[in-house]
Amino acid sequence: MTGKDKLFTTFDKIVRGSKADETEIVYIGSTNGLTRYANSTIHQNVYESDAQIIIRTVVGKKVGVAVTNSMVLNDLKATLRNSLEIAKYQKDNKHFSGLPGPAEYAELDTHFQQTADYQPKDRARMIKKVFVRGNRRKFTVAGAYATGEGEIAVYNTKGVRCYQPLTSASINIIAMSDTSSGYASGLSRNVDEIDPVALADVAVEKAFRSKRPKPLKAGDYEVILEPPAVAEMMEWVNYIAFGSKSFEDKTSFVAHNLEQKVMDDSITIYDDGNDSSGIAMPFDFEGVPKQKVMLVDRGIPKGVVYDRTSANRNGVNSTGHALTAQSQGQGAFAMNLHMAPGDKTREEMIAGVERGILVTRFHYINGFIDTPKAVLTGMTRDGTFLIENGQIKRGIRNLRFTDSVLRAFSQVKGISKTRQLMPAWWDAIGCLAVPTVHLGSFKFTGTTDF
Repeated sequence: MTGKDKLFTTFDKIVRGSKADETEIVYIGSTNGLTRYANSTIHQNVYESDAQIIIRTVVGKKVGVAVTNSMVLNDLKATLRNSLEIAKYQKDNKHFSGLPGPAEYAELDTHFQQTADYQPKDRARMIKKVFVRGNRRKFTVAGAYATGEGEIAVYNTKGVRCYQPLTSASINIIAMSDTSSGYASGLSRNVDEIDPVALADVAVEKAFRSKRPKPLKAGDYEVILEPPAVAEMMEWVNYIAFGSKSFEDKTSFVAHNLEQKVMDDSITIYDDGNDSSGIAMPFDFEGVPKQKVMLVDRGIPKGVVYDRTSANRNGVNSTGHALTAQSQGQGAFAMNLHMAPGDKTREEMIAGVERGILVTRFHYINGFIDTPKAVLTGMTRDGTFLIENGQIKRGIRNLRFTDSVLRAFSQVKGISKTRQLMPAWWDAIGCLAVPTVHLGSFKFTGTTDF
């Protein structure tokens, strides 16, 4: 960890004498360890320490961006000069309203020393316990266990000085027999909140109960979607619907259905970077405080997230969802996604299914089929079960689904009162907090031989 004082002292030296009208420096540093395992054997330990420093300079309405991973003073000064040179040759960005000024940020506990201190031997010790749980059923296990710490700082010449230290820990477990597999995962900033043994038991039980799966015809079924399945769908919906670019391009269902009911009353989805029940992060990469943004309220689309440029283009205020400067052509992005819980237990929802399917998770999802209707297609994986008369009867072979999220989530029969944090590619600064969802109708369009 470099530390707030050293970072800002260094940045002060860099911008001194700069010919830019405004300058912004974003620092993203991380130190991460990863242990991979397969066939109940650890086969790889990876350790990486790196930093990315993004310098954005402003000359009038022209903006230039340059990036380095060196904290050497001369390298940083050269990157600033490169950014300024790039800015000189840009067209004016009429929607760029300048860099933001200082603001108040929520105080959040996002760094846990026990996570930062976690060593490869600690991960190996816990993974050995996972192996033991698999061996009891003569199953092999595979997956990865990651721990690390980092820091993000945003500095600009208009007075922004925001800094956040971070830690993260995550594990995924796949238990496998000759004919089946089961999955479980855990995510937290505090490694002590992850119980690999309990997660291994979930994965092993799923693999055991789905041994020798039988085929089931494709068709329209009642489903129980567990948190990994819900998260994989919501990650795609977020990408195609809740960002400023898809809204402006009118490829988002939100653009076509603003303030119109498109889902069941029980569906509420929001983004909140200050909610510590998720992987919280109080500011975006422009140094703007994150706001809670209601995306879908009781089945009604309410809006999307914005950075400063997209907000200015649409006559609204930034919601604190800017990406780093070199990625802002993609628009703003929601990174702290929450689906509101319900009042059911998983067991109560399963008991209410006369004949249907329980889905542990999906993979190979494609969300570019019909984005205004949020049509997704993908495959089930690692634990798909037939439910009859309120009981899980047996494992079934994996199925392909193709359905509109709007249609499917208009058929909600129940939502669990508990939620699980599910990782995404941005899980150092956010995640998806989702429940188990019971849908009355879900369209499976294809079968497999496995």
